[in-house]
Amino acid sequence: MKASHTRGAVSVRFDDPGLVSHAGLVAVMRLAEDAGLSDLAGELVRLGGPVGANAGAKISTIVAGMAAGADSISDLDLVRHGGMAGLFTGIRAPSTVGTFLRWFSMGHVAQLEKLSARLLARLAELTPLLAGADRLGLLDLDSKISQVYGRGKDGAAFGYTGVLGLNTLAATLTTAAGRPVIVATRLRGGNADTRRAVSSLARRALGTARAAGATGPLLARGDSGFYVGELITMLAREGAWFSITAPQHSAIRDAIHAITEHAWQQHTYRDPVLDPHTGQLIHTAQIAETSHTAFTNPTVNPGQKTTARLLVRRTRITTRDEQGELFPAWRYHAVFTNLPPTTTRPATTEPDTTEPDTAGFDTATAWRLHDQRSGAIEHVFAELAAGPLAHFPSGLFAANAAWLSLAALTHNLLRATACLAGPAHARTRLTTLRRRLITIAARVTRTARHITLRLPQDWPWATDFTHLFTTIHAPPHPA
Repeated sequence: MKASHTRGAVSVRFDDPGLVSHAGLVAVMRLAEDAGLSDLAGELVRLGGPVGANAGAKISTIVAGMAAGADSISDLDLVRHGGMAGLFTGIRAPSTVGTFLRWFSMGHVAQLEKLSARLLARLAELTPLLAGADRLGLLDLDSKISQVYGRGKDGAAFGYTGVLGLNTLAATLTTAAGRPVIVATRLRGGNADTRRAVSSLARRALGTARAAGATGPLLARGDSGFYVGELITMLAREGAWFSITAPQHSAIRDAIHAITEHAWQQHTYRDPVLDPHTGQLIHTAQIAETSHTAFTNPTVNPGQKTTARLLVRRTRITTRDEQGELFPAWRYHAVFTNLPPTTTRPATTEPDTTEPDTAGFDTATAWRLHDQRSGAIEHVFAELAAGPLAHFPSGLFAANAAWLSLAALTHNLLRATACLAGPAHARTRLTTLRRRLITIAARVTRTARHITLRLPQDWPWATDFTHLFTTIHAPPHPA
């Protein structure tokens, strides 16, 4: 491809009042309106004073900007160009929105979390966002350090990654038929302990998931940072299953070494997994399980004594020196879970479904369910980092916490939009969705009080865009 003109034969002018750069926002914000975003925001988010007025319009402006790819407060100005004023009302300037965010306290952030939970429930009613949640829901817990620049940001500190940052704690909900949605978030200082406040966040995530229609069993998954007696006993008390990586302390090592040699069975991965110690892909391993009682110290863990299954995977350490291998050596990885066991399927098989067997889960199935954890929530973190959480835009901690909560809300709104765009986009990455169906240039024309968006000819995804647009703008069903 090359330019069809000489350098002197082309010029630019920003003077067309009928052009918009993100025509897909018409469908996204119509879905948000149908779900009641503005009304819920006005009802639930109450900052008080002149700054807190018209919360619905200000929050809708932020969400629209984030959906279009804004990753800072000043970037929100992209919803105020060309013909956008003819498509939307109540658009607020970035300066107004910035003042609004800086007025937030952590109590007001809790109001945003309630707003996000209520909106998720309504989106689940309007779209197949959580299809299959009546069978099995996977609740993933994880935290991530986001690097920040400048020591003036409240809460910024050096954490376990060795970089200056803020710590995001999040919980996502995934079903067998859908992509992950965010059910709870919390912003913490960069040096926060992984375990801090995880039990309260998980309890809130369970409530949000249930309210959104996850009526089936819920399995909470996490890495060794969440091997916490308070969390595990809370999950069991709330009727949820847990699957948490067990740290390699002495009690766990003793339980592993007590497993007899004939109990180990060959396990072949359908999709190879990465060994974090060697960086190599694991294609085969050996798995076994035993029973383990954890959190037995009544002083440190009062009332948290828990007996459950301990699933163990071992992989051969093949590094040799000039003497060769004197005896086989293994690297172990353990998971503590209360998934109900079964013997109805051989331990060496990997079924193609994550739906629960009526008799429970065999060792291989339970292990595979845990292995899928990082592939779910880490993709969500990557999508947030490629969008509104490319960085935290404010120097104030509560404003950044509000920004995080609204980024999670926008993520769920875009996931619901993708569900209505057809099967080709229902499971696509949000960066792809944004590029194909949202960031589309259009000319706004009016004829006899009817607005028409004139879109590019031969747009590769015109069929999907048309399907999304007509689905969302279909007339309401008669009462």
